Amino acid sequence: MSSLSGEWREAIDDVDAALIDGYQSGVPIEERPFRRIGTELGIDETDALERVIQLHESGIVRRFGAVLNPPVIGSSTLAAVQAPADRFDEIAAIINEYQQVNHNYARDHEWNMWFVVTAGSQARRDEILTEIEAHTGCEVLNLPMLTDYYINLEFPVVNADRFARESTAHQSAAATPGDTVSRSVDGGTDASATHISEAATGDLSAFEADLLLASQDGFPLSKTPYQDLADELEADVDNVLEAIERLTETGCIKRIGCVVNHVVTGFDSNCMVVWNVPDDQLDEWGQRAGSLPYVTLCYHRPRRPEQDWSYNLFTMIHGRDADAVDAKIDELASEYLPVEHERLYSTETLKQTGARYEELVGNGS
Repeated sequence: MSSLSGEWREAIDDVDAALIDGYQSGVPIEERPFRRIGTELGIDETDALERVIQLHESGIVRRFGAVLNPPVIGSSTLAAVQAPADRFDEIAAIINEYQQVNHNYARDHEWNMWFVVTAGSQARRDEILTEIEAHTGCEVLNLPMLTDYYINLEFPVVNADRFARESTAHQSAAATPGDTVSRSVDGGTDASATHISEAATGDLSAFEADLLLASQDGFPLSKTPYQDLADELEADVDNVLEAIERLTETGCIKRIGCVVNHVVTGFDSNCMVVWNVPDDQLDEWGQRAGSLPYVTLCYHRPRRPEQDWSYNLFTMIHGRDADAVDAKIDELASEYLPVEHERLYSTETLKQTGARYEELVGNGS
């Protein structure tokens, strides 16, 4: 199930395709969201729900619900270790045991294991990193996000594209070399610099924190997902709807929709490229790279010279075709980011879940 012509594509029809590509965000925040979705797709509420359930069971949709925004809610970081080959599986198991580790990938580099730690506070995040160092015996490279230029893993998948967002590229005004203006791509995605404080918190109420904890694995797949959440929290559904609206407006929730498994749908060639950009050009070049229609992630993380890590800009390109991904990296390096860089290809997915919390700032637990 990893190619466009494979089993997954042949098993879906045009309505499924519209669901997959049309509802990765924008699911209505109302008591009966599948009723509205069905109306928009020309089917009934029951059919809309059953189709999402089937897409979830087949692995095309990883989960349905809110995509949380860790840097706004609490504290998150990208980290890496140099795991010896003879202890690689052991070290991966130790790291993956933490609920707060939501992504872990093997990459073709000296720093060969890369994982994301998401916690309710910076103190808890750093405590986990310290524990990982102690339990594995490996030094941890800690690279929190400092500036977001562009982050969006929402992209069309029901197509023959070689890389993510290729089919939308012709619709957007791509950046040109030397262009310093932040642009909007994909019909309204901002590529401007958003600076992030490590000490920031979402200033959540106790109810908002409980709601995020209850929904972090996804919404219930029923005709009344918001009512189901309200029942779990012993709250009124109107309070849940209002809280989700508010959490979306404040950025704690990035989007609500179907979270697509891009690997299953064929986008299994991805490369994280790290760049050594002059500090005085970082925002200018980061915004320029982030506006390109084939770049799915672009952000600033700190250098760590004491650990021989000199890179400060990260980009990601996801594709079905490794050669197409390589060609786009070549284009980035020659036309937009003409600086020292390294390509860290993922070789194995060790863990992949949504951001998960054991507690959140402000919930009193």
